[in-house]
Amino acid sequence: MPKASHILDRVLVLEMVRVTEAAAIAASAMVGRGDEKAADAAAVEAMREALNGLDMNGTVVIGEGERDEAPMLYIGEKVGRGNGDSPAIDIALDPLEGTTITAKAGPNALAVLAIAEKGCLLNAPDVYMDKIAIGPGYPKGTIDLTKSPTENVKALAKAKGVKPKEIIACVLDRPRHEKLIAELRGLGCGIMLIPDGDVAGVIATSDPDTTIDIYMGQGGAPEGVLAAAALRCVGGQFQGRLFFRNEDERARARKWGIEDLDKVYDLKELAQGDCIFAATGVTDGSLLEGVKRLRGKMTTDSVVMRASSGTVRWVKGEHRIG
Repeated sequence: MPKASHILDRVLVLEMVRVTEAAAIAASAMVGRGDEKAADAAAVEAMREALNGLDMNGTVVIGEGERDEAPMLYIGEKVGRGNGDSPAIDIALDPLEGTTITAKAGPNALAVLAIAEKGCLLNAPDVYMDKIAIGPGYPKGTIDLTKSPTENVKALAKAKGVKPKEIIACVLDRPRHEKLIAELRGLGCGIMLIPDGDVAGVIATSDPDTTIDIYMGQGGAPEGVLAAAALRCVGGQFQGRLFFRNEDERARARKWGIEDLDKVYDLKELAQGDCIFAATGVTDGSLLEGVKRLRGKMTTDSVVMRASSGTVRWVKGEHRIG
C-alpha cells in the first residue's frame, strides 16, 4: 500500500466529492436533451468553478484537450486559489464521462477526477489505449496485454477456478472490437457491451455485484489513467498501451514526454504513489445512481477512494434547490 501523502492530506477527500457533485448536477440538467456539447460545457464550467475554490495549486494533466480548445478544462490549465504555501497537485479529470450517454439518457454517465502529487499521474495524450483490467484477489500477472484475449480469459478462469465460458467480459460496443467480441464469444464468454463510459467499465471489475470479471478493448488513454487511479485505490490489475492511428498522434505523444511509444504500462506506472479518485453519477449505472431532481431538492450518489488507506467512501448527498 502506498505511503500516505501529507500534501494530499491538505486537500480534503470530501472536497473532491464536492467537485464531482457540482459537475454531475450541472450535467444532469441536460440528460435526454440530445445536446452533447451543452451537457459537456455545463459539467466543465461547474467543475472548473469548484476546483478554483480549493486551496491548492492544481495543474490539469489529463483533461479535455489543449489550451486552444478552451473552454474545456485543458491540459496544463492551472486551477485552485492556492498561494506559495499551497500544495502542488496534478489532476486527471473528465467532467462528463459519457456525453452521448447523457444526451440520450443512457446508463453509466459519470463526473470523475483523480488527484495525486505532482508527477505521479501519467500525462497521457488524447489518443486511444489498448486496455485490460481485472479486479482484486488474483495472483500478480494473471493478465498480460501482450497475450491474446483467449490466453487472458483462460488465465483468469484458472485463477478464479471456473471454466472460460463462465467469464463475463465488458467491452465497448464499437466496430473496432468485432474481432475481439467474436473471439470471446467463441470461448463461450458472456459479454456486457457498453455504449460509452469505459472508466465505469474498468471499475466495475472490482465490484462483484456487477458480475463483470474482465474489461478488454480499446478506449481513450486519458480515461485509462483515471481508471488506473481508481483501481490503485481498491485493488486490481490494469495494463494499457497507447495506440496511434497516424504520425500526428505519435508527435502529440512525444510532445507530452512519451518516449517509448510501444510501452505497456501497468497500474503503478499510470498512477503512482498516493492518489484520490472521486466520481458522482450523472445517470443511473452499475456503479452509482444518477442525479435525482425531486421537489425542492436534488440527490447525488458519489464514491471517493484513497490509495494510501485503501478506503472507499460512498457519499449520498441532498442539495436544496433555490
